[in-house]
Amino acid sequence: MQATRQCILELLRDARVLTVEELADRLELTPVTVRHHLDILKSEGLVEVPEVRRRAAPGRPQYTFQLTPSAQAFFPKNYQSFANLMLSEIRESVPAEQMDRIMDGVAARMAAEAVIPGPRAGTQERIQAAVDYLNTRGYVAEWGREGDGSYTLRTHNCPYHEVSHQHGELCSMDLKLVAQLLGATPKRGEQLSSGGSCCAYVISETAPPQ
Repeated sequence: MQATRQCILELLRDARVLTVEELADRLELTPVTVRHHLDILKSEGLVEVPEVRRRAAPGRPQYTFQLTPSAQAFFPKNYQSFANLMLSEIRESVPAEQMDRIMDGVAARMAAEAVIPGPRAGTQERIQAAVDYLNTRGYVAEWGREGDGSYTLRTHNCPYHEVSHQHGELCSMDLKLVAQLLGATPKRGEQLSSGGSCCAYVISETAPPQ
């Protein structure tokens, strides 16, 4: 993001509500320049429509600006570190089989969010539905038909990349998630965590039911 607009977001984050004049004073810019950047931020859905601030004395109305919830994505987060610590604590606190049950439960909760076709749906329809759901979760998924008649579902991004290197159970969770989305148990192909170009899941028309 352009540096001035990032500064505006940070100032609004800290002060909650500011006028054009207050922003111009803190940024050492003209109000016209600040309004230009605010217009861009509004068009991107990061700043709310301005509201009128009541004045104690007569004069031109002042308009205040504040962030939208979407703007929070532009500030640093510590999710990966937290997830790594949380998984490490759980793994050290429970037996391995209980850890597996926990991760299976997480996969089941994720699969429950997806729109899964009914039992009469064909393989391609189920795979496409799985891809659609995975893409809403940042997996960058796609599928293709192989020469032997099987299908391969590929995910090119791991949403837990920085954590999965220390917690292989996340890869097992993804396999369980894909199986529940497909209603069949796929065979594991290459993996991003092992240096592959993607995570691959191979599905045959006669794949065993999940």
